[in-house]
Amino acid sequence: MKSAFRWYGESDPIRLEHIRQIPGMRSIVSAVYDVPPGEVWPEESIQHIADACAAQGLVFDVVESIPVTEEIKLGLPERDRHIENYCENIRRCAKYGVKCITYNFMPVFDWTRTQLDRPSPDGSTSLVMYWEQLKGLDPLKDDIHLPGWDQSYSQQEVRELIRAYGELGEAGLWKNIEYFLKRVIPVAESCGAVMALHPDDPPYPIFGLPRVVTCEANLDRYLSIVDSPANSLCLCTGSLGCSAKNHIPAMVRKYSAKKRIAFMHLRNVKILEDGSFEESGHWTPAGSLDMNAIVKALVETGFEGWFRPDHGRMIWGETGKPGYGLYDRALGSAYLNGLIEANGGQIET
Repeated sequence: MKSAFRWYGESDPIRLEHIRQIPGMRSIVSAVYDVPPGEVWPEESIQHIADACAAQGLVFDVVESIPVTEEIKLGLPERDRHIENYCENIRRCAKYGVKCITYNFMPVFDWTRTQLDRPSPDGSTSLVMYWEQLKGLDPLKDDIHLPGWDQSYSQQEVRELIRAYGELGEAGLWKNIEYFLKRVIPVAESCGAVMALHPDDPPYPIFGLPRVVTCEANLDRYLSIVDSPANSLCLCTGSLGCSAKNHIPAMVRKYSAKKRIAFMHLRNVKILEDGSFEESGHWTPAGSLDMNAIVKALVETGFEGWFRPDHGRMIWGETGKPGYGLYDRALGSAYLNGLIEANGGQIET
C-alpha cells in the first residue's frame, strides 16, 4: 500500500519538503483549487503540481477532489456541459500521472461540523459535531454559517438549494448518481484511472438534505450501478465511523477483499451518547474505532491502494487549516506505519 498526505498547494503552510520527511511517505494528494467547479483545469496547473512534488521526491498520483457540481447532483440544464468538463479533467489528470480521483456526492455541504477548535483536556483542539449546537437551527429561516459550508453561497442561494434537494429527494439523487457514473466511469477506465467515492460526512441527513452514501447497503447499491474496478471507494473511517451503525473493520474487510477500495482515509473519531462526535487522535484508545482491526483487514485482504492520515488535531501550538496541520497528521502517519508493519504489511516507497 502507498502512504499519502494531503497538500493544498503552494498556499498551504505545510511545505512539501516537510511532508517528505515523514517516514514512508510517497504520494501527494492535491487538486487545482483556483478553477471554479464545473470548469476545465489548465494542463499547466496539473503539471505544476506534479513537478513540484517530483522535485521533492514525491509522486502526485491522487486528486482530491474534482468537485461534482450542484448542477450535476440536481440534474440542472448545465449538467451535461459540467460532466463533459469533468471527463476532460479526468483525461488531463491521467496524462500527468494521476491514478486515483476522489470525489463526493454530498448535497450542498462537503462536511458538517459545529466547531473547529474544541479544546481537549490535553490542550489540543479538534473538529466536533454536537447535536446540541444544531438544535433549533433552520437554514430556511435563520442565517447560518457552519464549518464545512461553502461560503461562496449566499444565504438565499443555500435556501434555494435546500428546497431543490427537498424536491429531488433520495430517489432523484440516486437517479442523478446513475446518470453521472454511466458517463464518467468509462472515461476513467479508458485512462487507467480509478474514481474513489468519499462517503457522506456525517453519514446521515442534515437539515433534511438527502444523503445516500451512508452505509453498507447504499455502498453496495452505488458500486453496482457500474460494476467496474474504476467505480471504487475512498473509504473514510472517520466519516462512516461517526455512525455507530457502521461496523468499520468489517466494511473495510469486505470492500478491500472485493478490490473496490482505491483510497483509505484513516482517522479515529469518538462517538458520544447522543450521537454527536469528536475527532480524536489516530490512536485506537483515543476514539471509538479499532484502528488496528481496520489496518489488519487491509493487510489480510491484500490492499494495494493509497492511504493517508486524515483530519488531525491541532497540537504543540500549531495553527493553520483546521484538521490539516502537519504535526498530528505526521504522528498519525507514523502510527499507521507501525500498525501496517506489525500486521505483516508492506508500504511501497
